Amino acid sequence: MRISSLPRYYRNLRRWQEIILVLRRYGLADWLSRLRVDFIRDWLKDERGVPLSSYSREARVRMALTDLGPTFIKLGQVLSLRPDLVGSAQAAELQQLQSQVPADPFDQVKLVVENELKQPLELAFQEFCETPIASASIGQVHSAVLRDGTQVVVKVQHFNIQEKVNEDLEVLRGLAVLAESIPELAVWQPRAIVEQLSRSLRRELSFSRELSNLTMFQASLRDVPGIVVPRAYPKLSSSRVLTMERIEGQSIQCLSEPDLFSTEDRTAIAKRVSELYVQSIFVKGLYHADPHPGNILLQQDNTIGLLDFGMVGRIDDSLRGTIEEMLWAVLNQDSALLTSLIKRAGKIPASIDDAQLSNDVADLIAAYGSQPLDSFDLRGALNEATDILHRHRITLPSQMGLLIKTLVTLEGTIRLSSPGFSVLEVIQPMMGQIRRNRFSPRRQARRLRRMYVELEGLVERLPSQISSLMEMVQEGKLDVQLSHRGLSPSINRLVLGLLTSSLLLGSSILMAYKVPPLLFMDGGPLGLKDLSIMGLTGFVVSSLVAFRILLAINKSGHLDPTADEHDSF
Repeated sequence: MRISSLPRYYRNLRRWQEIILVLRRYGLADWLSRLRVDFIRDWLKDERGVPLSSYSREARVRMALTDLGPTFIKLGQVLSLRPDLVGSAQAAELQQLQSQVPADPFDQVKLVVENELKQPLELAFQEFCETPIASASIGQVHSAVLRDGTQVVVKVQHFNIQEKVNEDLEVLRGLAVLAESIPELAVWQPRAIVEQLSRSLRRELSFSRELSNLTMFQASLRDVPGIVVPRAYPKLSSSRVLTMERIEGQSIQCLSEPDLFSTEDRTAIAKRVSELYVQSIFVKGLYHADPHPGNILLQQDNTIGLLDFGMVGRIDDSLRGTIEEMLWAVLNQDSALLTSLIKRAGKIPASIDDAQLSNDVADLIAAYGSQPLDSFDLRGALNEATDILHRHRITLPSQMGLLIKTLVTLEGTIRLSSPGFSVLEVIQPMMGQIRRNRFSPRRQARRLRRMYVELEGLVERLPSQISSLMEMVQEGKLDVQLSHRGLSPSINRLVLGLLTSSLLLGSSILMAYKVPPLLFMDGGPLGLKDLSIMGLTGFVVSSLVAFRILLAINKSGHLDPTADEHDSF
């Protein structure tokens, strides 16, 4: 811990105490659940009176994050996008996080709107409802009417939310630094996760990005029949206020009511939504990343309306090609190709078991490759795939984690609306088109141009880099840095052993030369006489330390003749 960090830790001391108390409260249920004394287990309960020990660990993590407030809820939502890090069970639980917070008073809302729009509220809007429609962690939504009579909704950022988020981010950075010192937690790169959360929150704290997403999707889907995106109003929007067209309709979940829609209508609408997402992902590389039922509306003429463009996924050509090859490997049940693609796309730990990974991938394809399309469990397949990645500690790019979460959510929404329809029924017929797009002249030309630019930059830099390297060699400034792993305990034992042997040798010399002060000058038990006290003390201390070193080495298994020959010391 750096000295310069102490003022920050002191400033956030109260928040640290709250976090520790909440984590301790929910962590106690781990050992309470193993006790057989029911009245002790039932001491800790939730707001409904249910004992915490009856909840799973995944549920208690979600409850703890909920208690800790908006920033930690956003942390859970970010982790829900990374099932390769936390596992599919924890990711699914974190997807249930709801960031409902009390709404700000109307006078604060009015102050924010007028400061951002630089005009009185009465001039900007003909009507502005004081009661919000909803209130989440970052902002709240109000219905309003423009001066021309257009029905709109206005998203307004909470008062002083930026200061609260910055304080919690400081606390999370401190926790990440502490977590880096724990080997079990350091492997998941807590600092990188906090930085990803910071970027996500910075994007959400600026409504300008969502305004840009709305404008971009409206232009992209303008010619797509049956799909509508709310129109944005840039002149009545800012980084803290977003005004957009109000879209009326019912949640797509209403399709599950058999009395209102026929099977053919439900299938047609589910197919239209699936085709929209498949085209967006594999053709355009830009897609709406939060397709839960509340964000997909069905209007009276069966037009589909999309809401909430705060979360948008983007896939570059390289990653899109890898994903297309993965789909091709799954459809052709090629486990060797899929294993190779996973290694190419993800970050592989040095200690990975290649044979076990290949077996797990082969089992996955064998379990799901033979399922018919109309009953294919896409959610189960993706969850099992992420469990394999989690088990082997393979981390995927954040774009791929977001895509997996989007497909799982989309499959759940489609199944809820039309139980007999699967997204794969749209993906498989489009594989031919996807392959043709992959090898299209336009895409190949773009790929060759990118390779040429990279190669040109390398050729330009290479001579100067070689020249600099040769100058460093001639001047004797070339340094070679070596790093070691796991040698610190062995080196500490080696140094301690040398000190112990020196102490033992010195003590033996003191005893041999009878250096005063002496014991048993007139004779003692067992014929002892003129025994040096300093020599005896050093002999006893060195013997105890030597015995301790032998115990430590024996415990580590390095005295075993069958120990790994590659282990140092």
